[in-house]
Amino acid sequence: MTFTIERQVILFQPEGPMDLQGGNTLSEKINQVVPQPGQFWVIDLGKVDFMDSSGLVGLVKGLKTARQSNCRLVLCNVIAPVRLVLELTHLDSVFEIFNTYEDVLNIL
Repeated sequence: MTFTIERQVILFQPEGPMDLQGGNTLSEKINQVVPQPGQFWVIDLGKVDFMDSSGLVGLVKGLKTARQSNCRLVLCNVIAPVRLVLELTHLDSVFEIFNTYEDVLNIL
């Protein structure tokens, strides 16, 4: 997983399956962030090829942490199988989802 901070944007880029291990890794990385109000947290899911309920837990925990810290968390580059999981769980209506990272930067 790579981790980048740029223009008050914190970019998380998990890779591989978002299962128990992937979800826990994401949660650990999010917990390492020192939140500042107004930060923009982006989770780029372009390299995530599988997601189960444990991966969803990592995303939801991240969203909760961001909201409690007055930060904004969005998702981008969500591939079809992962998007389907978000749609089936109705989490696609909870998360802001952008097609690309560049689309996210365009709203800043």
